[in-house]
Amino acid sequence: DKVLPELIEPYELRAAKLREFLEDVKPSLCYDIVPLADPFGPSITDPDLQCLVVSEETRRGGEAVNRKRLENGLPELALHEIKLMKDPDHSQNEEEKISSSSLRQRLLGTLLQPPRQNPALPLHPYVIGLTGGTGSGKTSIAKLLGQLGAFVIDADKLGHAVYVPGGPAYEPVVATFGAEILNKDGTINRKVLGAKVFGNQERLKSLTDIVWPEIAQMAKERVREAGAQGKAVCVLDAAVLLE
Repeated sequence: DKVLPELIEPYELRAAKLREFLEDVKPSLCYDIVPLADPFGPSITDPDLQCLVVSEETRRGGEAVNRKRLENGLPELALHEIKLMKDPDHSQNEEEKISSSSLRQRLLGTLLQPPRQNPALPLHPYVIGLTGGTGSGKTSIAKLLGQLGAFVIDADKLGHAVYVPGGPAYEPVVATFGAEILNKDGTINRKVLGAKVFGNQERLKSLTDIVWPEIAQMAKERVREAGAQGKAVCVLDAAVLLE
């Protein structure tokens, strides 16, 4: 449940950096750094521990440790509370304290490593997937990227296109879900179709098995179109990206 867990460094690297820092601060102490596989770790089983350093926000956790130690027949630990350092440069949407979560958020938009060239992919255009739920800002970001010269593919528009009469998904969808999903003019009534599949995983899968491959094929055709136009970057705006 951490913010941006993908950007958290591996445990081995974090432990090595911590040891380097601690030994730099006070090399005369002996440091035993262990991974925590649960909220308590060795704090509730190690009889040699005497003190636990907590902050104001983790004091309750320290008190929970002492309750567990008493249950295990171990003496309570002295709880030494320290103040958290304030971050003078934090923004409105960041925590007031110095926080690794805030630091990871600041990495968003930063190129962490050069893109690796995949020999199976063409050099141009460079395709970027833009995804997120309703209201996450995809449309605004796609518009900005389009203004910067990117070729934008709206997967939602492709989704509408596959349903129109003559579209690649029209006949298979009607054959699967029946003529009752049609309007008087022969177009598919998306609300009626939605009511048929909503809450029914089997029917929903039947629909997506028809529609998603067709949308993917249309997206690939649009990428080729972008390449033919000489576009360097192509952005695929899609709420459900991989499928």
